[in-house]
Order: sequence, then C-alpha cells, then structure tokens
Amino acid sequence: MPPPPGPGTQSSFPRADVLLPELGQARAAHSFEEVFRRYLAPDLVVVDDFALHRLTQQQSEDLYALIIERHRRSSFIVTSNREVAEWVGLFADPILANSTLDRLANGAHQLVIEGPSYRARLAPRPPEPPMP
Repeated sequence: MPPPPGPGTQSSFPRADVLLPELGQARAAHSFEEVFRRYLAPDLVVVDDFALHRLTQQQSEDLYALIIERHRRSSFIVTSNREVAEWVGLFADPILANSTLDRLANGAHQLVIEGPSYRARLAPRPPEPPMP
C-alpha cells in the first residue's frame, strides 16, 4: 500500500469527463504516453464526478490502464454521485469493469456521504424582502 498523502504531496484533481476524453484525444494525436504519464506521476489522483456518463470501450480501457498502473504504487480517489454497484453497468465491457473495480476496491475505504448537497449551501440566497 502507498503511504497516505501528507505535506509535499503532489496531486491531480481531474473530472472524469475531462480526464477520459483527454486520454482519447491524446491517442488520436499520438501523445498518449506523455499524457498518461502525467496521471501516473502524482502521489494522489482524485477523479471527480465519475460515473455520470456511460464509458466507451476506449475510455473503459484507458481507465483500467490508469488504475492498474497506479495500483499499490500511489493513491487514487474516485468521487461519484452513484453507488459503486451501479458502476459496472457504465463500462463498455463487464469483465473489464469487474477487473477495474476489483483493483479500486482492494485496500480501499468507501465513504458514503448522505444528506443535502454541499453545493446547495454555497448557492447565493435570494435577497430578504424589505421590512415594512
């Protein structure tokens, strides 16, 4: 297991809807290895908003490659508004999905946060009506 992130930790915080298309575009531009290495280098990668959309076959393979390369070497966090049980159905290939999720789950801690959205608390409130 990698040590927990601490002071001096290098991190990356991509949204899944940015990370996976970026890897696909890098494949098309023949710069995949360079872009892929950028996501292998940090001590911690936090993939935000995972599982909002179904993954293509290529995105499923790219995510698997990223997780397998980081597995047991560096920390990986995934945030999602879906339950983990729903993730398998979003991959293009269920066998690849199970292998990917098995590596994510190995040694993982799952935190489930329930209640109203934190963002709702940050939203601007309508102005108070004037006092008569």
